[in-house]
Amino acid sequence: MTTIAVIPARYASTRFPGKPLARDTGKFLIEHVYERATLAACVDRVIVATDDERIVDGVRSFGGEVQMTRADHPNGTHRVAEVASGLDLGRDDIVINIQGDEPELDPGILDRLVASLEADEDCRIATPAAPFADDGPTEGRGSPTDPDCVKVVVRQDGRALYFSRSLIPYPRATKGRVDRPSRWLLHLGVYAFRADALRTITEAPGGPSDGLACIESLEQLVWLRQGHAIRVVVVEHRHAGIDTPEDYAAFVQRTLAASSQPD
Repeated sequence: MTTIAVIPARYASTRFPGKPLARDTGKFLIEHVYERATLAACVDRVIVATDDERIVDGVRSFGGEVQMTRADHPNGTHRVAEVASGLDLGRDDIVINIQGDEPELDPGILDRLVASLEADEDCRIATPAAPFADDGPTEGRGSPTDPDCVKVVVRQDGRALYFSRSLIPYPRATKGRVDRPSRWLLHLGVYAFRADALRTITEAPGGPSDGLACIESLEQLVWLRQGHAIRVVVVEHRHAGIDTPEDYAAFVQRTLAASSQPD
């Protein structure tokens, strides 16, 4: 079985234009993500997928593999699917979609996603989630009430029941107040697909504009409505994504501090 990691990367960003090529650590942001992906034991090949020549040049400058894709994809999953369609993959080979703004991704998560699919042959998609930290915020940014933090409810068999930007499940006893954040699972935006499932979900009619997915702006709701089972791998800790220049500044500070520590 072959496992390919694909990192979709766009230059345009409303909150942080040029994010993949930010280089205040001495490495491009996309370079950090690429290196983390190569550390996963399960990954045979890492490819950056982009529609911007500046990113192509940046990735090639550090020796990474990159492919140009169309510019009209509705989301990163379709960009990943375009790359996968040009590879010689069997139906059970695995394609991992890694966001290009997650430079602190734990490579072990990728190994666990692949292992979960190997253990459950009927499941064609896997994704990680982590409990919110009890010492973190109970409201506002980064908390379970934050609509930018997608929550997932998991069935007893470990498969996803529903994803939402809303506070699910709703804490009726506290009238909506979050008393213990770890009661909620934060969805982490990494997906492992069997090659046939990736092809099916991106070729199906409707796509991200369909029903629940349009309301919540969550493409995985399309897959659930289509009847795909999504295995949720619960991990201990979340990894920090880079959404804003402030997020990036904090990452730079952490990275430079770590590099200055004696061996």
